[in-house]
Amino acid sequence: MRARLTGALLAVLALTTATACGGSTAAAPAKKTTAAAATANRVEPLGGTPTPKLPVTVPSADGTDVTVEQAERLVPLSGSLSEIVFTLGLGDRVVARDITATFEQAAKLPVVTRGHDVSAESVLSLRPDLVLAEKTTGPAEAIDQIRAAGIPVLVLDPAQGLDDVGPRIQAVADALGVPSAGKRLTERSQARIAAVRKEVPSRDDRPRVAFPHLRGSASVYLIGGKGSGATPLIEAAGGVDAAAESGLEKDFTAITSEALVKAAPDAILVMTKGLESVGGVDGLVEIPGVAQTPAGADRRVVSIEDGALLSYGPRTDQVLRSVVAQLYKKGDSA
Repeated sequence: MRARLTGALLAVLALTTATACGGSTAAAPAKKTTAAAATANRVEPLGGTPTPKLPVTVPSADGTDVTVEQAERLVPLSGSLSEIVFTLGLGDRVVARDITATFEQAAKLPVVTRGHDVSAESVLSLRPDLVLAEKTTGPAEAIDQIRAAGIPVLVLDPAQGLDDVGPRIQAVADALGVPSAGKRLTERSQARIAAVRKEVPSRDDRPRVAFPHLRGSASVYLIGGKGSGATPLIEAAGGVDAAAESGLEKDFTAITSEALVKAAPDAILVMTKGLESVGGVDGLVEIPGVAQTPAGADRRVVSIEDGALLSYGPRTDQVLRSVVAQLYKKGDSA
């Protein structure tokens, strides 16, 4: 169920990334308005370039075993998987990207998929040795077409939270024949996440954080509930997922004044392009109900780059650090 729900966000995110965002950026922030995303839009590869030891046979999340003979031409069909491959030090083998792979090193690669809109023809034209996908990747017909052409397709469970960072890194590393690099990257990632979590202020009045998905150019205004994927990040930052705690069971629900007032968030966590699409913080507080929340009244917004926010990959420590820094500004921690 949670995999399906997270897939809904990936589809919406793909649409957001594919569509030019309208509106201007926010004016000079008022008191308690956070800065824009501080996460660097680059990945940090491990030192050295690992040499894949192939062939290997690894389990796929769709219940099959996949044998990887070569790893010279790779096509990861999600931004999160691309991030892992590049951070392992094998980015020079990636020949295409999903539209959510927005980090700098992947920017010039051709786009062959938008989450749920994989172009099998485009993938096959690049002659990949291995395609990395998630259970939410589709359509199924496109994945079947790639497999029918004799291309190995490894399917991974989608990321749901911080606990998935290590297992996903290791699964990709094992499939690429570089298990030692996977262990090193897992240890580095987990150590960095743990270090950030130690810096989270301890306080009794945990900040209530709402996670809306915004696409102003298409008048899409949704609020994330249980299963949106944001809850583990919010909780790791010492907060409470306000919408989920207020009883919103769906992954995303159309924003209403009543839902926002009931959630009563102290802060709003939002993707950077989504915030830009509604005209920045000035536009955000004009959405019905936002101004009536403590977050809207204080103009307290946490903004993170779209491709990094819920990737739960090697940059998770950077994302968490940025959320913590923006949520607990100087003078606002207990």
